[in-house]
Amino acid sequence: MDLFTLQNLADLFMLVLLQAVLGFDNLLYISLESSKAPEAQQSFVRKMGIGVAIVFRILLLFALMHLVQYVQMDVFKVSWGDTVQGHFNLHSLIVLGGGIFIVYTAMKEIWHMISQEEHHDVLKEEKPRSVRNIIAMIVLMNVVFSFDSILSAMALSDVFAVMATAIIIGGLLMIWLADRVSNFLKKNRMYEVLGLFILFVVGIMLLTEGGELADLTVMGNPIHHMNKTTFYFVITILVLTDLVQSRYQRKLSSKMR
Repeated sequence: MDLFTLQNLADLFMLVLLQAVLGFDNLLYISLESSKAPEAQQSFVRKMGIGVAIVFRILLLFALMHLVQYVQMDVFKVSWGDTVQGHFNLHSLIVLGGGIFIVYTAMKEIWHMISQEEHHDVLKEEKPRSVRNIIAMIVLMNVVFSFDSILSAMALSDVFAVMATAIIIGGLLMIWLADRVSNFLKKNRMYEVLGLFILFVVGIMLLTEGGELADLTVMGNPIHHMNKTTFYFVITILVLTDLVQSRYQRKLSSKMR
């Protein structure tokens, strides 16, 4: 099948756009995780992690195209009266697991920042992380983040070459942006807390999405996923609040001098 038909090119453009939009929260996690590596190796960790993740994304795409019906099959059900009810498939479990991990990671880093101990003292107490482990975590979470985008891509196109090309282009864009995002956060340390809270919201979004996929109800209330419009609205409010707060603090500081 010719990749360069008008329909395939239009699908490719839409899929690359989809990869770019959904890759924003992934870049925040990559920046956070890569900062745990020795400074001289952080850029290598980011590029290698994304590069390996591209390969795994293509393998996942190939697998889902042939096994998508099995991914949607129920693995187990939960029925605790009117308290909790739901039935979980592999898709919902992957998304829920990713959401739990992202929320845990964000809260752990926020706790380190507000702890009474100095941040560098906290880091000394932690066991050093190997570059291999950090790359493995970046690859794993990259695949979790890409799960829904691949399913969305399959709804837009049924041509493997088109979807694989979009994954490669999206991955190359992430490699190009990864160092820039990390360097921006390093030079503007005031935005680290903002980045962590955005990551926290990403985790909540994954949890609500996984809950909806599992038809989860808590106390008789069904869980509905946080859509992208709500997500970007919350992020916009967080950014505006941080900008106003920073400007107000500078204004107060100038008056006290």
